[in-house]
Amino acid sequence: MNLRPFKRVLVANRGEIAVRLIRACAEEGLETVAVYSDVDRDARHVRMATYAVHIGPAPAAESYLVSERILQVARDTGADAVHPGYGFLSENAGFAQAVLDAGMVWIGAPPESIIGMGSKTGSRQRMTAAGVPVVPGTLKALRDEAEVLRVATEIGFPVMLKASAGGGGKGMRKVYDTDGLVSAFRSARSEAKASFGDDAVYLEKFVVNPRHVEIQVLADGHGNTVHLFERDCSIQRRNQKVIEECPCPVLPEETRQAMASVAVQATQAVNYVGAGTVEFLLGGDGSFYFLEMNTRLQVEHPITEAITGVDLARAQLRLAAGEPLWFEQSDLKINGHAIECRVYAEDPQANFSPAPGLIQDYQEPGGPFVRVDSGVSAGSEVPIYYDPMIAKLVVWGRTRKECIERTDRALREYRITGIKTSIGFFRKVLRDENFLAGEYTTGFITAEFLEDLGEVRSDDVACIAAAIAQLDQDLKPTRAAKSSTGGSTWKRAATWRSTHRMR
Repeated sequence: MNLRPFKRVLVANRGEIAVRLIRACAEEGLETVAVYSDVDRDARHVRMATYAVHIGPAPAAESYLVSERILQVARDTGADAVHPGYGFLSENAGFAQAVLDAGMVWIGAPPESIIGMGSKTGSRQRMTAAGVPVVPGTLKALRDEAEVLRVATEIGFPVMLKASAGGGGKGMRKVYDTDGLVSAFRSARSEAKASFGDDAVYLEKFVVNPRHVEIQVLADGHGNTVHLFERDCSIQRRNQKVIEECPCPVLPEETRQAMASVAVQATQAVNYVGAGTVEFLLGGDGSFYFLEMNTRLQVEHPITEAITGVDLARAQLRLAAGEPLWFEQSDLKINGHAIECRVYAEDPQANFSPAPGLIQDYQEPGGPFVRVDSGVSAGSEVPIYYDPMIAKLVVWGRTRKECIERTDRALREYRITGIKTSIGFFRKVLRDENFLAGEYTTGFITAEFLEDLGEVRSDDVACIAAAIAQLDQDLKPTRAAKSSTGGSTWKRAATWRSTHRMR
């Protein structure tokens, strides 16, 4: 069907999320406009869209972040709506307002909601006023080094410095004593300025060994708000998520309901419309604190879709079109368990450093209840200019145990050559006793854990052994005839090696 008041959507993003949104639009009967930089000319999202327009050089600052250029493309192509995906311009209130001022539909949170939750200090002030529990700390940006020392001493160490306009772990520093506080403050401000154009930094108490749990919400423009339960995103590297699961394996129902109620309360406090996520720190004693609200679609949204049956991308389209929510809170139930692994082009043994390059062979896993959201294929180039995530593996099971087993099976089916990936790391996590017991926190990944990941997986070894055995079988007739023909088994082996690539 065609949604009113728009029929053609410009997707202001790239990679797997652009592919995801283009598919959602197609299912709603909508045309799409893709935008691409120099290095994305042959990308999957470009091939899938109804129209595609080049917007500039590879660096994001010269292409995907140039709001004026993207807006002009929307005008030139007759797009009447813009979906920003996540990252890039997704939480840029100025861009959202410019889209609306141009007479187009913004498929995202209202600009005033983005502003209200876009500043970490501003959102802490709003949530405190609304009665939402926040982590103890400052409600305003720190003025100078003297104030940092005073506040940290009052709150007590350890503390966390955070960029007010930040996200993705940028501008964050954990500090355990006064010795490193001033240098950490300077470093956090510098990184915040470089990453977000704003050097405002605030301070909060560091909650020791917390879990990172978030609540998915949907709100329409008619006063209705629902939550779609929680996701546990505690397994992180450099304060960025790498594995998520839902529901949280250790969350009591009473705490779940309390946290969800607070999330709905926070959402309504900023007159929110669309899909959003309210993030919390969960203490070991069951206490929880508001962290921030992401006013966009989250990377890990597919696992919520898996356990609720609600298509969040299509929901965004419908809510942006002005439709009321078509279900109530009582209609939503947790069905089974889901896990998402973010497949990155990076080297876990080198502190997860990016590993861009050419993907030579790319084969995704499949089978029942296995979903892969990706923006690459064999022959794709993973550029140095963007986030190195290339795909998301999403797996569902009736129970957590079944889900873990199915996820491990799916990871064994993955074949990616030419670049390093995080797949081996995921398989080690799934075998870890603490993970299997659901007993993990945001400090799960340690240097010791990353040791001995190895490049050759157990299934690779099995494949190699089988190939050698088959080769030996094939060569038996040749050995028997060797003396009369002068042939050599090594020639045969060399031919086999030249035509069979070890994966």
